[in-house]
Amino acid sequence: MSLKVLVVDDQGIVRAGFAAVIDAEEDMTVVGEAADGAVAVRLAEELAPDVVVMDVRMPVLDGIAATRIITGGENAPRVLVLTTFDLDAYVFDALRAGASGFLLKDVHPAELLQGIRVVASGESVLAPSATRRLIGHYASGTTPGPRDDGGSHALDSLTGSQRNVLALVATGLTNAEIAEELGITVGTVKSHVNALLRKLGLRDRVQATILAYDLGLAHPNPPGAHL
Repeated sequence: MSLKVLVVDDQGIVRAGFAAVIDAEEDMTVVGEAADGAVAVRLAEELAPDVVVMDVRMPVLDGIAATRIITGGENAPRVLVLTTFDLDAYVFDALRAGASGFLLKDVHPAELLQGIRVVASGESVLAPSATRRLIGHYASGTTPGPRDDGGSHALDSLTGSQRNVLALVATGLTNAEIAEELGITVGTVKSHVNALLRKLGLRDRVQATILAYDLGLAHPNPPGAHL
């Protein structure tokens, strides 16, 4: 079954380019295109895509507001944000709004396609520089202020192992890297990640990373640390 993709960008040539790349794949179908967030919201409801490839800065309704509306419904599609702005405040807001990933618009087509497949599978994807800059912004205090929407209380439900895994997820480590760090199997890491996402009511690793920094469970790595 083909993944249904909705492409949203206010620049026609960019939108057409993304759509052509995606539609050329055997396992993907572009079911619709939108030039602004308002149309994206309407089409997301009408067409029920699996993934929405979303621009951030658009007229009428921006990508952040559109993402918040689209991901707020039942059986919501995954949203993959594409932007020319390398993790600026707009992207922080988009991730908080429910986006499952973030890539730059100059990403290689193969990486874009892989990103769509990853978020469609329920995982998250960030541009290689994204986690580093996310951590850097938290370290410098340039992100929006920490929030605690009851998350600190929810942390009480996590086991010690799940807390450790959450802290490492927030540094950008893969499951394999976390397994090596903790001396456990990749399968055990996956189980811990699934359990902590369920207990905290989070959609994916992106939201887990943001929550971990918001609540002070994770802290910026020292220079030279692996990100």
